[in-house]
Amino acid sequence: MQYACILESSKTAHFVLRYSAHTPYLYIMILYNVTVNIDDAVHDDWVQWMREIHIPEVLATGLFIENRFCKIEAFEQGGKSYSVQYLSKSREDYERYQNEFAADLQAKHIQRYNGKFAAFRTVLEVIDIKSA
Repeated sequence: MQYACILESSKTAHFVLRYSAHTPYLYIMILYNVTVNIDDAVHDDWVQWMREIHIPEVLATGLFIENRFCKIEAFEQGGKSYSVQYLSKSREDYERYQNEFAADLQAKHIQRYNGKFAAFRTVLEVIDIKSA
């Protein structure tokens, strides 16, 4: 059995062929992760805006099936860091989000918090999901 996890920039597409005799894959799920460091001066407003406005707008595109909003447990000088994760059921849904919605939604974030945050994005191919 072959396992792989892909870390890529949002501008690059990598594809991995996988075969599992035990679990045939019908589609490849994509986890889109946005890591944000937000300035303390706007932290509370940003968390509220993310929960009430931004994340619901991203999910309203219909291209993600799940979301996680996580605080990163690390000491940061000059702000707090978060991981905002969106799970899409396919690479095609993720790419459609990037092509049709991402620029406008990111522009709203920039307009509201310009100069008060730093962000980077990663895309991960989901290999396996298990529940206890």
